[in-house]
Amino acid sequence: MIWKPNVTVAAVVERDGKYLLVEEETDLGLAFNQPAGHLEKGEALIDAVVRETLEETAYRFKPMQLVGIYSWQHPTKDVTYLRFAFTGELRGYEAGRPLDTGIVAARWLTYDEVLATQERHRSPLILRCIDDLRAGKRYPLDLLVHYA
Repeated sequence: MIWKPNVTVAAVVERDGKYLLVEEETDLGLAFNQPAGHLEKGEALIDAVVRETLEETAYRFKPMQLVGIYSWQHPTKDVTYLRFAFTGELRGYEAGRPLDTGIVAARWLTYDEVLATQERHRSPLILRCIDDLRAGKRYPLDLLVHYA
């Protein structure tokens, strides 16, 4: 049997000392996550993070750098996530755009607020990605090659 991880993308966005998160409904109640989601068949990673950010926050995201690549085994499910986290700029907001099902709202939190809400984080990757961004971890996008 062939095993495959779930490939996901995430936008790690900081603006004016606050970080863009989404508050979303989960099986365990409301949780925080970065704008994030699954890579779709045939989709480039960069296109996926642009799409997911728009669908979950109504912000148009321009990826500029890769923050990191993360592997995480869910503690209660037989699922491993392979996350590609990007940072970049927001290039507009589509007011009135409906957000994905399950997304309550986009939220801007300070670092202290992110720390204070850890028990509501969807995964430990949320804080790790922010910490890596704060530590200056950034890699060029040309590391990623997509053949269509």
